[in-house]
Amino acid sequence: MKPLSRVLLLLALLLAAINLRPGITSLAPLIERIAAELGLSRGLVSLTTALPVLCMGLLAPLAPRIALRFGLERTILVCLGLIGVALGVRLAGHSSLILIGSSVLVGAGIAVAGPLLSGFIKRHFVGQVGRVVGLYSLCMTVGGAAGAVLTTPAMHLLGDDWAHGLAFWALPALGAMLLWLFVPNTRESASEATSGGLPWREPRAWLVTGFFAIQAGLFYALTTWLVARYHEAGLSALHSNALFSSFMLVGLVSAYLLPWLAQRYDNRYLLLMICGLSSALCLTLITFVPTFLPDVWAALLGLGLSGSFALSLVLPLYEAHTPLAVSRWTAMMLFAGYCIGCFAPVLTGLGRDLAGSYQLPFLVLSVLALLMSGLAWCLSPRGKASGAGPA
Repeated sequence: MKPLSRVLLLLALLLAAINLRPGITSLAPLIERIAAELGLSRGLVSLTTALPVLCMGLLAPLAPRIALRFGLERTILVCLGLIGVALGVRLAGHSSLILIGSSVLVGAGIAVAGPLLSGFIKRHFVGQVGRVVGLYSLCMTVGGAAGAVLTTPAMHLLGDDWAHGLAFWALPALGAMLLWLFVPNTRESASEATSGGLPWREPRAWLVTGFFAIQAGLFYALTTWLVARYHEAGLSALHSNALFSSFMLVGLVSAYLLPWLAQRYDNRYLLLMICGLSSALCLTLITFVPTFLPDVWAALLGLGLSGSFALSLVLPLYEAHTPLAVSRWTAMMLFAGYCIGCFAPVLTGLGRDLAGSYQLPFLVLSVLALLMSGLAWCLSPRGKASGAGPA
């Protein structure tokens, strides 16, 4: 491959990755204001986060089939256009129906693009998987952090209207779509087209999916409610938002570094266990003593969860051997993982409404993080050797 085309492909991949999260995370700093202005309960307003995640799960199995019909690269192009249009619709977001409907469309675009971008890496960056996945997950984390951190300033610049702040994120999505117009489209071979469906009968695929489901549920529950938890504990709105920004931004380090370490030292399962244990520790402290060194635990939690997400993206690339097979493993992981994980923000919000505080739902999140570490151990060679996991 010519150097220029390799640079184009990498840039296209990274710009696509940046646009996979702002449509969801941009809601976090404004969610209490949106709920108050639209008269929505916490359980109902959390649908703006839960529904995209549910779509990301339900529609993920369609991705390999659509790619077989239209080509992997062309399908990603259309998905970026769908994300951009859905975010632009939020200009009229002062209706709860429009806001929630746009969230569904954002989730649909992400659902199909996500598995195909993993296949795109497998096709075009053989031998560089660890480094490229590190950059890919880093850009997704950058996009998620940007959505959380920059939406409020964008809102203030655009007339102090939260709908304008949310719609701002249509611009980078449409910009990425324009670049993808120049990415050559490749159809799959006949053998790939007949190589089977999702790996439902693979025990290890279920372990990978279970790990992904928990980390996704934790991330989106915290994306929705972490600011509110800190605010309830007595911290100012400014400090609570700063802690959330820290949670998002420090993950940039682990999002890039951990996939690289996993490839260089072949220790991805040990790193997964460490991420799970550190997340469990931080969530326990946020549950019971949220005002004790909150900056430290918010940062460490960001490192753990971003690291577990980045490493989970690597797992299908080591379990499958062709671009479409990787897309199928990733599609199963996203399908079942997001369908399960999407309930976390809703149940956290309902738990807060029923219990009267965030302590009980955050305690449940702490236990889930501990379970995530157990699944990582089952995936490891040591876990397999002792019979804890499948061969």
